[in-house]
Amino acid sequence: MTDREEELGASLFGRTMEFMEEDPLEEIFALNLGDFVSEYLISEDLANKIGKDVKDKRERLRSQLKELISIYSLDNTLCVLGFSSQDEYVIYNSIAKTLTQILDVDACHIYLTQDYTKGLNLENKLLGLVGSSVNFDEDMYAKRLGYADDDKSIVVEAYKNLKKVQVKDVSNIDNFAPKYELKEFDVKSLAVFPIHNNAYVVGVIVIENYKEKTLKRAYSQLVEAIGCLFGTSMHLQQAIEQTELCIIDEQISEKVLQHQRAELTALIGDLGTQQQAFVEKLAKAVDEKGQYKVAHSQNTADLAKKLCANLGLNEKTTDLVYYAGLLQNIGKITLPESLLSKQGKLSKEEWEKLQNHPNVGVNLLMNINFLSEVIPYIHYHKERWDGGGEPEGLKGNSIPFGSRIIAVADAYTAMTSDRSYRNAMTKEQALQIIKEESGIKWDPDVVNALFEVVAQ
Repeated sequence: MTDREEELGASLFGRTMEFMEEDPLEEIFALNLGDFVSEYLISEDLANKIGKDVKDKRERLRSQLKELISIYSLDNTLCVLGFSSQDEYVIYNSIAKTLTQILDVDACHIYLTQDYTKGLNLENKLLGLVGSSVNFDEDMYAKRLGYADDDKSIVVEAYKNLKKVQVKDVSNIDNFAPKYELKEFDVKSLAVFPIHNNAYVVGVIVIENYKEKTLKRAYSQLVEAIGCLFGTSMHLQQAIEQTELCIIDEQISEKVLQHQRAELTALIGDLGTQQQAFVEKLAKAVDEKGQYKVAHSQNTADLAKKLCANLGLNEKTTDLVYYAGLLQNIGKITLPESLLSKQGKLSKEEWEKLQNHPNVGVNLLMNINFLSEVIPYIHYHKERWDGGGEPEGLKGNSIPFGSRIIAVADAYTAMTSDRSYRNAMTKEQALQIIKEESGIKWDPDVVNALFEVVAQ
């Protein structure tokens, strides 16, 4: 693990370097990589010793592939794959509408290639529309909207060049062909982001505004991360389908099985990298929208990770707390920036919107499968040790330990950071306030850990 990876937190598939050094063979097989790692990263002699008792290598390969599929199947990636009917594609409309809220834009459309538009009768299109934030009075898919391979369009250009394109004023370009059904005659500015995994491109995400507007850097990076995550997930699902066919093929060669395992293993590694990048970019977008002058979410996650180490928590729990720390203010991303940056007194309605933001965030995360385990930590991080918190009034040890850690890390980070409406407190001031509320708002054990961590 590199210094940068250690700083950001272990990936979803990471294991400690200490364990790796103590018993590398155990590490190899604990990671379900088996022969793939041994064949290519250790000596041939050692590889032969590992496999000397295996009578049928093809059966062992099939067994390993089955295990990889069971762990990294659709249920553990994203709910945007393997659809075969119109009803199932509706989830793309929800994704498009969520993105318009997150990015403060007017419209979002999602296009996929023929391979991923099964059941929509879009075979004559290079890119077919599968989701839109625009409301249709009739069946959206009956219109068979999309782009042909020879269309002179900025959307096709971004897809073919595997490059994002942003245009502040579409009147200055010749290759913008507005679609009436998508209300694109009102579009003044747009951005197109490929959905891809390295050179493997599966579609595009189109972001539109009805006035001249450029996406903020944090928002642009988030959409890029989403495009990479979707592309990797789709490529992985396709590889899984191919692997399932290989497993049942009695005539399949050992070489083909090894190749399939290598591709599947590489994609799993890519998925872990893209998942972590997505979470970090999402956290940065939250901070951007919340008008934080520092990387509040990242700082909260980093402090929470240090608290976990001080409290002796295992690596998996530390990973979950780290991600929850990054995303504990996720609900704010669906609130307007004007509300979050307001310096005057909030109205009752505005206050209720702000107070309810954790529940909005939990609902959003529930639609991202690989983050499901962090939901309880986020959902309960506004509870209080004395039982006077929200959303359920949990008390003491009934509050998930991860939530108690995030609550203290979030409070300390917020107190010691500049905000649009106040200056940062000193370290001493923040610690004094937290100490006074230890056993009331905060878990005393976590508070003690904070004092030890900050003193280091």
